[in-house]
Amino acid sequence: MAAGQVFFTGAHASNVFCYPYPHQANPMTNESKKTHCHRFTGNSLWAIPMSLVTHNRRFQRPLAAASVEETAKTEIKEEKSRIRLDVVSPEITEAQKEAIEQLPQNMSKRCKALMRQLICFSPEKGSLCELLADWGRIMKPCRADWLAVLKELRVKDHPIYLQVAEIALLEESFEANIRDYTKIIHGYGKQNRVEDAVKTLSNMKARGFICDQVTLTAMIDMYSKAGNLKLAEETFEELRLLGQPLDKRSYGSMIMAYIRAGMPDQGESLLTEMDVREVYAGSEVYKALLRAYSMVGDTEGAQRVFNAVQLAGISPDAKLCGLLINAYGVSGESQKARVAFENMRAAGLKPTDKCIALVLAAYEKENKLQKALKFLIALERDGIMVGKEAAETLAGWFRKLGVVEEVDMVLREFAATEANSSIPAS
Repeated sequence: MAAGQVFFTGAHASNVFCYPYPHQANPMTNESKKTHCHRFTGNSLWAIPMSLVTHNRRFQRPLAAASVEETAKTEIKEEKSRIRLDVVSPEITEAQKEAIEQLPQNMSKRCKALMRQLICFSPEKGSLCELLADWGRIMKPCRADWLAVLKELRVKDHPIYLQVAEIALLEESFEANIRDYTKIIHGYGKQNRVEDAVKTLSNMKARGFICDQVTLTAMIDMYSKAGNLKLAEETFEELRLLGQPLDKRSYGSMIMAYIRAGMPDQGESLLTEMDVREVYAGSEVYKALLRAYSMVGDTEGAQRVFNAVQLAGISPDAKLCGLLINAYGVSGESQKARVAFENMRAAGLKPTDKCIALVLAAYEKENKLQKALKFLIALERDGIMVGKEAAETLAGWFRKLGVVEEVDMVLREFAATEANSSIPAS
């Protein structure tokens, strides 16, 4: 074999082989003698020459060169990870099979590979962090891929959705922004996981993100649902300090906090502030405030909110009218409850069985049976039939009086009287 010639043979040969050989001086560098290193990658016979300059008869090892063992370990680890991502355990349930089959057709292969693993994931089989890290390293996903996976988990209402979202925040390829944190906070709020939401907020601040109106509104909404009025108020004040005009969602969240705390008057004060600033709440906020007044029989508050609904350009529906009727019924003002009912009909709204039942309950509270019967006959004359809820209200009232049979007779008499009165005199 000629001097300086090397044959690469055997599966166990090193992928880096160094040897000295004579070299003519390079006129550009004036280096008279070098040792060259040929690197072989994988099973390739292509050599990548590398130079090691002799110094005191010792070779200086390049800092960037990886050892054979480190390279081999990395390849084995990646190969194992690839196997984990490509193979799903045969011991999956029918529900898991169905969930995998229902994955969107247009979802990329890399996303489907992860979704299969997440659908079948269990803590006993490994670490979720390692699974996502492997996917990120091997599949090289972009932000769109992460979002596609998170959207599918959210649509499927998968229990590990928020956990995956939290881990994704730490991945560079996810390119996290403040809205990603807000979505997680909102998700924890829905599940009443206040501590987890606060922790996410702290992590967000620690990573340099500044709280904005959307994030603080999500926190107010969460504190409101958790019944923590004090923290909701403190967060709302922090929201005001941002110096930005508050939108209807921010106001609405705080109004709902007051309503849940049994303080509708405070909520109405914010509603008035909104009117001054020409910011109008959604119909659900008006309905919640009207319900709060209605349940306690505060007719003045209920009427104010009902009027505010119309000033905000929202057309009252049968549910809002029903809440106003109920307010008068609870306060023992059956006549005004009847007026509210007739106003609803005059506005072109078809009375629901619930509204009819509320008028009957108002008459029952004042024990005005005769007026209740006249009310029913008037409805029948107009072609409005009593439904299940109204019938049950009436039957319960009659049982209390112990006059079920007698009332049936009276109803027939009333019907006959009304029929006779409608016949013109000859």
